[in-house]
Amino acid sequence: MKMKNITKVIFKFCYLIFFLLLMVPGLSGCNESSRGVSFGFRDSKALVSQARQIILEGLADESPQIRTISIEVVGDTLQGDLMPNVQKLLLDDYVPVRFAAAIAVGETKYRPAKKTVTKLLRVPDDNTKIGMAYALYKLGDRSKLEIIRLASMSKEQSVRANAAALLGKSGDKDQLKLLYKIMRSKSSADKVRYQAAESIAMLGDEEIFRKLWSILISVYADDRVLAIRGMGALGSQQARDVLITKLDDDVPEVRLAAAEQLGSLGKTIGEAEVLDVFRKNLTSGMSSEDSARIRVRAALAIGQIGTAKLRSYLPNLLSDESKLVRIAASKAVLEINGAHLRPPESSKVPGLPKVAW
Repeated sequence: MKMKNITKVIFKFCYLIFFLLLMVPGLSGCNESSRGVSFGFRDSKALVSQARQIILEGLADESPQIRTISIEVVGDTLQGDLMPNVQKLLLDDYVPVRFAAAIAVGETKYRPAKKTVTKLLRVPDDNTKIGMAYALYKLGDRSKLEIIRLASMSKEQSVRANAAALLGKSGDKDQLKLLYKIMRSKSSADKVRYQAAESIAMLGDEEIFRKLWSILISVYADDRVLAIRGMGALGSQQARDVLITKLDDDVPEVRLAAAEQLGSLGKTIGEAEVLDVFRKNLTSGMSSEDSARIRVRAALAIGQIGTAKLRSYLPNLLSDESKLVRIAASKAVLEINGAHLRPPESSKVPGLPKVAW
């Protein structure tokens, strides 16, 4: 009997300790640093609401850059109920905004915008035209892909790069031959060749690995980031192995880009690189612009990796002084919480192409 009573006492004591650990984030290890915040289901719903409000405000922002990036988030995370706001931006004064809005129409398969998109297909601006063509292609008119194909060898490099991006997003492997032509053309600028390489990777052609590797060893960090995106799009085991090596890159942005792409492939190995941004204060001594760029990269990586330790930093990032950081954090929240409306027939949707202006 005495043993039974002792056992009961021990059980009750252990239960009490367990309960206290759950109630006190500092004891349970959930609060990884002074900047991390532990949050539960209700808090998660509040974060989604806050994130959506940030994107909604971004769509109405006076800055064309902020409007464009906000549209991309709507398209990337398939926020179907925000599309009426995006539809209005099809008539925006700025070409990048119109282009992004058209792509979002295509990604969300937002049919109420079809009439407007069809009218805008007749505008003289080629970037706007190919954006509208892509939207109609995604809405079921496959003939519109020919408009993009014709623009892919345009003398204007931004048009050529954007057309290459859209050919990759089309999912049509019949476009590989044209993309290789674009990439190898002597008249294509570097940004066009890099975009063509990424688009080839998006279409799953592993022959592009060598080209991506050659870009990945560039002395320029921006080039390495582009190659990392391509490796992530390719997603082969060989590409994953290479991405892991870039977690040791000298440049924080490159490491974070690699962590993000590995996260998109279901690998959380880059978690430590993102945590270092906050725990080691990697932005110390940087200009406000450079610091914000690192925090944007960190937020995007959090959205793809999504571990509990990383999620704890999202509340603070949503309140960041930089609009760009807040938008990136909003995207992360929406991705992690699955708060998007995917078309029934879609599976993994690649991100919107970064507009080449």
